[in-house]
Formats: sequence, structure tokens, C-alpha cells
Amino acid sequence: MERSTKLFSAALVLCVVVMAHQTAAQELKGKNLINKVCTITPSRDLCVGILSSDPIRSPDADLKDLAVISLRVAARNASGILSEAKMLIDDDNLDPDVQQGLSDCKETILDAESQLEDTIASLLVDSDTDTQIWLKAALAAIDTCDASIPGDDDVLSVKSAMFRRLCNIAIAITKRLNKPLKF
Repeated sequence: MERSTKLFSAALVLCVVVMAHQTAAQELKGKNLINKVCTITPSRDLCVGILSSDPIRSPDADLKDLAVISLRVAARNASGILSEAKMLIDDDNLDPDVQQGLSDCKETILDAESQLEDTIASLLVDSDTDTQIWLKAALAAIDTCDASIPGDDDVLSVKSAMFRRLCNIAIAITKRLNKPLKF
């Protein structure tokens, strides 16, 4: 009888510990999780704004949802850079070297968009290594874009700086996947 009481007590303690852990993990969703995650990013206010921007996913988002939200925002930013580059290429007042740089940049931004889509796909199949590789490739593509345009004050520099900030938020989030939720 005493042995079964000890066994029952041990099982009860184990159940309580597991339930407490699950409850703590469940509490870190949505706004609470967004606030926690954004404390580890280099751009806290931007991070909170971006991760709160999806009215459907944000309220109950888990870490993977937040990563997807950040990646989709980064992809939209890349699309904006691409549109701007396409428009500028047609400006006859630009120096031919700048036009060629913009044309080269356009190609690398297309690559970055594709790499962000690959990042999301890797994330959805829980391939953490591929997720990081594709994200880093997208960042390398924007660096190549910037390097292809002569001068330091081109119009795309501000947009590419924002793209980097968005990707850095995504990197901070994706590095936390499959790790204990300790911040």
C-alpha cells in the first residue's frame, strides 16, 4: 500500500510539473510573447509594430507565427525596393552607371524575395538550419544590391537599411525556435 501511495504521489507531482510548464508556455503567446521576443531584437519598437501588424495571427501567435509574420513583412519590403528600382531604371536623367547598378540590384532583390519565400518554407517544415541559411542569403543579396549602385547616397539605401532591420528581427526570432522560452 505504501509503495502504491509513493508511486501515485510521484505521478501526481510529475503531472503538476508538466501542466505548469504547459501553462507557462501557453501564456507566452500573442502580445505577451511579442513583447518578450522584441526585447532581444535590435529594433524593439519596430519589432513590436511589425509583429502586432497581423490582425489574424498576432493575437494568438506563437514563436513560429511571429517568425512568419516578420518574414512576410520583410518580403513586402523587398517588393517595395524592387518596384522603386524598376521605376528608377527608366529615369533618363540618371547616369548610365547608376542605371546599370539599379538593373543589377533589381536582379539581386528578386533573389532576396525568393530567398525569403524559401525561408518561410524551411520554417514551416522545421528546418532550422535551412531557415538561417536562406535568411543570410537574403541579407547577402541586399548587400550585393547596395554594392552595385555607385555612390553612398542612392535612393535605395534607406529602403535597404530597413530590409536589413526586418531580416535581423526575423533572425532573432528564428534563432529562438526549438529552444526553451527563456528570455
